[in-house]
Amino acid sequence: MKLYSALNVWIGTLHRRLATMFAGGTPASRPPLSTEQRAKDLIRAVDAGGLPLNPAIVNGIARQLGLEVSTHAPMAQTIERIRKAVQSL
Repeated sequence: MKLYSALNVWIGTLHRRLATMFAGGTPASRPPLSTEQRAKDLIRAVDAGGLPLNPAIVNGIARQLGLEVSTHAPMAQTIERIRKAVQSL
């Protein structure tokens, strides 16, 4: 019974690795997203009803776009500024 269980775990691990490899490799092997793409993904997620959970990430995207952002600025305001910056690209 233990051999069957260990074999089942090994097959499951192998299956996940192969599925990841054929789906485009490991996440570390993909090039990082550009700032513009990260901003577009953020706007798309917010428009779909998502809520960013980490204000530091939102502020970081804004800063990489060249916006000055206060750490005390409301996240909704920062997202709107990012939206305007993306539209002007």
